[in-house]
Amino acid sequence: MQRSSMAKDAGFNEKEGDYISSHYNSRRTTGPAIKRARVNQQISSREIRLIDKDGGQVGIVSLQIALQKAQESALDLVEISPQSTPPVCRIMDFGKYLFEQRKRLRKKSKQVQVKEIKLRPVTDIGDYLVKIRKAIVFLQEGNKVKFTVRFRGRELSYQQQGIDILRRAENDVKDHGAVEQSPKMEGKQMMMLVIPGKQKTQNT
Repeated sequence: MQRSSMAKDAGFNEKEGDYISSHYNSRRTTGPAIKRARVNQQISSREIRLIDKDGGQVGIVSLQIALQKAQESALDLVEISPQSTPPVCRIMDFGKYLFEQRKRLRKKSKQVQVKEIKLRPVTDIGDYLVKIRKAIVFLQEGNKVKFTVRFRGRELSYQQQGIDILRRAENDVKDHGAVEQSPKMEGKQMMMLVIPGKQKTQNT
């Protein structure tokens, strides 16, 4: 029998979703751990407060009737609030919902990387534009970008040129990133850190 649409289409709210995603643990699951919630015959209460597959409040019914309704819909009965009296259960496609929750958790657990863009106090315009485009791609992927300007020998006396090129880079990526750390010297190089997200405009 064909399953219904994903559980998020059945009117789930974030609180219930967080409970399920943090109380379920499947041995076949890879990636972020999701702890266990009671499903179908694992529910022990004789009476439960039932929410149907569309998010409607059915009211207090016996566990047997709730299981029968879930079976008739080819769905699962899931205990979403065991602390309540009686426990609250919802009819849903639990397998598909867990799949979506795992995707969401994997996305949240993705580590943000810091990508470095190396510049020189005097950089050819063509090379500069190539590096700016690369920085924009990094920011669009959700990574931070560290712009560094390296000084050699007597170039250390021309630090203003380093500030100028970093401020230009800040302006060129402002629709994709915001400065988290302003230009500063670290040894023989000047660096600026940009994080993903459109830069906020200041009110005058």
